[in-house]
This record gives sequence, C-alpha cells and structure tokens, in this order.
Amino acid sequence: MHVVPLGYEFDRILEPIRTQRADLVYLLEDDSAGGGETDGKRAEEGDGHSERNATAAADYHDELREELESIVPEVRTRACDLTDVYAVLGDVTTIADIHAEDQVYVNVSGAGTIPAIGATIACMDVSTDAHAYYVEPSEYAHDGTTEPISFGLDEMEEVPTYPIESPTREQVAIMEFLADPAAWDGFHDDRTAPPKKKDLIEYAREQELAFMADRRSPDDRSGEDKGAFRVLDTHVLEPLSEDGYVTIESVGRRRVVELTERGENAYRAFRHKLMDEADELR
Repeated sequence: MHVVPLGYEFDRILEPIRTQRADLVYLLEDDSAGGGETDGKRAEEGDGHSERNATAAADYHDELREELESIVPEVRTRACDLTDVYAVLGDVTTIADIHAEDQVYVNVSGAGTIPAIGATIACMDVSTDAHAYYVEPSEYAHDGTTEPISFGLDEMEEVPTYPIESPTREQVAIMEFLADPAAWDGFHDDRTAPPKKKDLIEYAREQELAFMADRRSPDDRSGEDKGAFRVLDTHVLEPLSEDGYVTIESVGRRRVVELTERGENAYRAFRHKLMDEADELR
C-alpha cells in the first residue's frame, strides 16, 4: 500500500506504484485555504535543478488518477493541508495506523518540501512502521501547473529514518483534555486558568486511562493521593514536558498544566490514537 502527497508530479507518483504493484493507494490532495498558492520559492538542488512546494490542483491530475485506477485495485483520495507539516504528519500516521497489518510505503517526493518533511517524520514514528522512499526523476522540465515538474524515473531510494517515540495514547488523551476547555466541565470550572494536576488525575480516572486505572479516589479528608500525582508525573507530564508539549507552573500552592503550541501541533499529529477505525476513515 502506498501513500502519496499529490503535487506537481506525474511519473514520480505513478511509476513506483506501477513497479511495486500496489494494491491500494492513498492520494493526499491539498485542501489548504487559498489552494493553488505556493511558497513562491524554489529550493535549489545540487545538480542545478529546482523543486517547489506544490499545493495546487494541476491540469493532469485527473489523467494521473485514471492511470492509477487502471493499474491499482483501489485508489482513495484524502483531503490534507499540504502547506502544514503537522497535517501531513497526522494523516500519514493515521493511515499507517489503519493499515498496521499491511506494508505501508510513503512517497516523499510527490509534492515538494513541506509534505516531504511531514511524511518523513511520520515514518520515523516507531509505532507507524511505514517506509519512506524518494524518487529521482530522469529530468526536470516544466513549472508543474500545465505539465509535471519532472519526467521519468531514474532511481527510487528508500529514505533512511531514525526511530522516534511518539506520545502514548494516554499522553495524547491528556493533551486532548488540555486543548479543549469545553472538556474541563466537572473537572476544572475556571476556563480562564489552566487545569491543575488534580483535575488531570480526576479526568484520567473518569476516562479510565491505563496509567490511572488501578488507582481509586482516596477516602481520607485531604482528598489527595500522592501516589496518583507520582504516577501522573512519571507516565504523562514529565515526558510531555521534556518534549516541550506542556508547561507546569506553580500558582500559589497549585501546580497548573498548560499545553504549548508545540503540544497543540503534536496533539493534531497523533490524535488518531484516540480514534476508532470508523473515525479514522472519515
């Protein structure tokens, strides 16, 4: 199974799929606001040729789909903001998760630099088990809108990746809680201030998150379970803080937790871990 961001390419998308006889293809089609815009820049390559981020529909995309449908049993199109690294990262990890039992190959050369970065990082996630590959064309030629930016296939290479650990399902669940003040009702009633650690513990108990599943609310008057705080810190907050996804600050006697911008992006990229397959396929 192949996943390909759809940009200003034709042969670089079609030929690897034909060569490897893929039985399923996902085309990530751009749905960014103001579709058709690019970053207006070209990244110079060592051989003097150039390539740009491609986020527009091209005249030959229908022809490409017809060619793919003639050689592949099933071709699916998935809308994705190809101008957003985290959107691409999230869609590739989601698709790979849906097809965890299949061999998943990701073409990182189909739509320019930004989609390539997102797709490559997705393949580094140890829970993904997807393989990134890059296609070197025979020649570069046109601007991409009326004709592909390159032609032919000179070489196809697997992209070396280095394993990275993505957030666990429980960590993503806490990030989801932090990202949505509407979810704080019943746990944290002041939406003008970040939730406290105690609020996260109660939410984790309510949701029966694995790291808190065996811990019951304390019966003593203090209402505190120091062991629960240690478990929350060890399994969730310390790893998220080390990765820069949350901040933990003292406000009086309280320890409040807030999602960072980086954490918001990480939540977007890995929220599929909280979904069932029906949700993922939408």
